[in-house]
Amino acid sequence: MEKTPELLCYIYKNVKMGSEAIVDLMPKVEDTSFRNALTEQMNGYERFAKEAEKQLTPMGVKPQEEPMIKKMMSKMGIAMNTMTDSSVGHMAEMLIKGSTMGITDMTKHVREFEGQGCPEQALKLGRDLITFEQDNIEKMKEFL
Repeated sequence: MEKTPELLCYIYKNVKMGSEAIVDLMPKVEDTSFRNALTEQMNGYERFAKEAEKQLTPMGVKPQEEPMIKKMMSKMGIAMNTMTDSSVGHMAEMLIKGSTMGITDMTKHVREFEGQGCPEQALKLGRDLITFEQDNIEKMKEFL
């Protein structure tokens, strides 16, 4: 049971960073269909954050977001990456790369915790996040 908060907190941090990346991109998005896809993705991240928080509450754990320095580095990376190319295709590619990193990290975490008595409900949330990220990648490919 002790590993459960660690996994759920990781899920929370992961989706909060994804959501914030989209918030940082939104001012640069003029294409309506791309904006709608990003909004849908951001709403999905927020649903995962709420579910992780809901599962953590009975354990007396309040999830923490990434430190401000990490958030600022992400924000600066997005600004630098879109400074010379803020095309829809380039932003979609950035999101695909971010989702791919998220899938890799989440897969490692889920596999690590599978054999350590982590409840299925928490593991399922991690697996569902992996599937969500895979779906995000497919949706973003349409904008390349």
